[in-house]
Amino acid sequence: MDIKEREIKALVRLARKGNGDAFGELIEKHMQCMYKTAWTYLKNDEDVADAIQDTVLVCFEKLHTLKHEKYFKTWLTRILINKCKDLLRKKSRLQLTESFSEEGFAVQVEEEGYADCEWKELITMLDTKYQEVIILYYAQGLKVEEIAKLLGINKNTIITRLSRARNQLEKEYQDNVFEIGGYING
Repeated sequence: MDIKEREIKALVRLARKGNGDAFGELIEKHMQCMYKTAWTYLKNDEDVADAIQDTVLVCFEKLHTLKHEKYFKTWLTRILINKCKDLLRKKSRLQLTESFSEEGFAVQVEEEGYADCEWKELITMLDTKYQEVIILYYAQGLKVEEIAKLLGINKNTIITRLSRARNQLEKEYQDNVFEIGGYING
């Protein structure tokens, strides 16, 4: 067990005893990973903030249900993913009632303002199932087995999704490099 794992376990033990500072430090240590994971699902900073806020509240209230301290990150991520999916369901129900004009045609609304980060652009080019495993594997540093358990999917499926996601990212990167090069040279 490395120092970081021991530190997390110690913070979880303290937080379980009611130490709010320890809980706050746990959340702070995982905030960037939480943001990236939530953004993979929601692609909207306001919704991401809502999902993270709901997740922190649930984690605080249910910390006593965590069986093993070493799985705090996995447990936290599972709760966050469920909160993201809940938000998406609520939004889809809301959009379903509002997405038809008087003539009955669907109205498409696109999110804007996310081109500010290259990784966001690249990730959005992937299907959601590939975004999910890429974020969990690279941004959160989870192992294939942990991702499989977290998502309830076979380990080999995770390996396949990672491979396909890498291939898609490589293709998108090469296409964009050549496209940009064409503008410069053309």
